[in-house]
Amino acid sequence: MTTLYVRFLLSPMYEAALPQLIGLLGEFSPTVEALPPDAALVDLGGAVRYFGRDAVELAAVIRVRALALYGVECVIGAGPGPMLARMAARTASPGVTRVVPGDPGAVAEFLAGQPVAALPGVGAATARTLCEYGLDTLDRVAAAPQGTLQRLTTARIGRELHEKARGVDRTRVTSNAATRSTAAERPFPRDELDPYRHRRALLSLADELGARLRDGKQVCRSLTLTVRYADRSTTTRSRTLPEPTGHTTALSTAAYRMYEALGLQRARVRALALRAEGLRPVEGSARQLTFDPADERARALEAVADRARARFGPGAIVPGRLAA
Repeated sequence: MTTLYVRFLLSPMYEAALPQLIGLLGEFSPTVEALPPDAALVDLGGAVRYFGRDAVELAAVIRVRALALYGVECVIGAGPGPMLARMAARTASPGVTRVVPGDPGAVAEFLAGQPVAALPGVGAATARTLCEYGLDTLDRVAAAPQGTLQRLTTARIGRELHEKARGVDRTRVTSNAATRSTAAERPFPRDELDPYRHRRALLSLADELGARLRDGKQVCRSLTLTVRYADRSTTTRSRTLPEPTGHTTALSTAAYRMYEALGLQRARVRALALRAEGLRPVEGSARQLTFDPADERARALEAVADRARARFGPGAIVPGRLAA
């Protein structure tokens, strides 16, 4: 079984195009697993025989079509299972497909020397524990007895580490649909250190997403915050909302909490992006009554602002903190 891991190089503003890109992948295989916000797994089990092309050739066709039809470049890794395909994609570059052959010797050679944190599913705490005992690379983890790994972690995690470090992957590609989402981004004119300006940008993002959701008569189930730094690295955090909502105050509160949880200390931030996920129609979604007059006033003002924006444009009414 050959699996492709395809990561589309989407900016947050264009992440809503993922469902169309998943449909593109569906032209090559009926088994496609969407991995929002920007990736997917494709099982090429029957596609190789049907199209008479190997994984590298099919990946090249996918790349060309994504670029021609949607203007989106992609990074692709191929391997005998989802785990190895993901790991191969991490070392791939746009325009080049990184392939891990299926024979055990090639798999062992690919895994040898890689840091233990490169293994999908290994978090920072587990990697730190293993490194403290000298198990800092996958070949060393593979050579360790399973019982030792289980004593250092847990019975389940130790068993999975023992198998995965040897290239044994029991996961399979599961067909699903891409979760509908909408996103907005705020780049700063220069790398920004001021937390006040960060929070102001978050409020602007929440206000835009809230207005967009209400205009489309939709609510979202979760929010994802992406922080891009001066060195081009990013941090992403997600939060499931207490209830589906399109209320700007609820969205901004969730965004502030994710930002505060990062504990940024004089971080040079280049851009902030906020993505609303799990979109659904507002009809049928329940709202918990709070009997809070401040909340009711905020929702009433929100409705007035929406009507003014619909008539006079999106900048007709903005929150006070954004007026300047």
